[in-house]
Amino acid sequence: MNLEALNGRLLFAIPKKGRLHERCLELLAGADIQFRKSNRLDVCLVINHPIALVFLPAGDIPSFVGNGNIDLGITGHDVVIEAKMQEKVTEVQRLGFGKCALQVQVPEQGPIKTAEDLAGKRVVTSFEILAAEYFNKIDDQLSLVGDQRTKIQYIGGSVEAACALGLADGIVDLVESGDTMRAAGLHAIATLLQTEAVLIKSNTPSRADHAPLINLIASRIAGVVAADTYVVCSYNITRASLPQAIQITPGRRAPTVSPLEESDWVDVSAMVKKKNCATVMDQLVKVGAVDILIYKLDNCRV
Repeated sequence: MNLEALNGRLLFAIPKKGRLHERCLELLAGADIQFRKSNRLDVCLVINHPIALVFLPAGDIPSFVGNGNIDLGITGHDVVIEAKMQEKVTEVQRLGFGKCALQVQVPEQGPIKTAEDLAGKRVVTSFEILAAEYFNKIDDQLSLVGDQRTKIQYIGGSVEAACALGLADGIVDLVESGDTMRAAGLHAIATLLQTEAVLIKSNTPSRADHAPLINLIASRIAGVVAADTYVVCSYNITRASLPQAIQITPGRRAPTVSPLEESDWVDVSAMVKKKNCATVMDQLVKVGAVDILIYKLDNCRV
């Protein structure tokens, strides 16, 4: 692709592979960002907006957004902190997928039971900065100096194998389901942070005229995330029981309450979290609600 074709376009960085890639493609489709990508190219033009998508390793995206000309990006909250880009990028939206924990892990059958037990020993990780900050605090608390302090070693992959292969006494790595950790004979003894995918933007945008398009894309993505998280709950209830019902279904902002022909009854519609909808319906029945319906959302604006 001729790089001159990118001139004037908003640059949007997407993870090129890994745990976030497929979900990002679903998110772009839900936001009606249309594109065709060649397998051999990591840059493609959006058909229906003046946007160019740039496919990069997720760990590099915060630096490209914070220090380069990339306007928007999707990456992990963890790598934003690992790249020390908190002052240069803004997390516009947490996206609700890619959730996992960055944890200290050690052999389950070994003598190390706490992070303090691991201090002064060998730790292998792909998150060198976060791990160093975490263990530096513990080393300081334990008054460890010089060669007594924890040794942090970076490796780019197969971190979970480091203990079994004699490279480390413990590791710092991401845990999603925990299956890989348990298969390697490890268990978690401390959590550094909880993370998930985030939409980020540069604090020093390359072009001021991109602001309206950035806001449009952020609004669309927020709508897709909300539609994946919420359903609409509609029901009828007496006015006397309405205060109790509103406590159960407060909505994202507030519920919609409409009068019915019977003056003592109202119709209520509110967004509720999809994972809670069965419990919400049970609670509504207990306070006298009837005709309780749940509607799925394909898309929305919030």
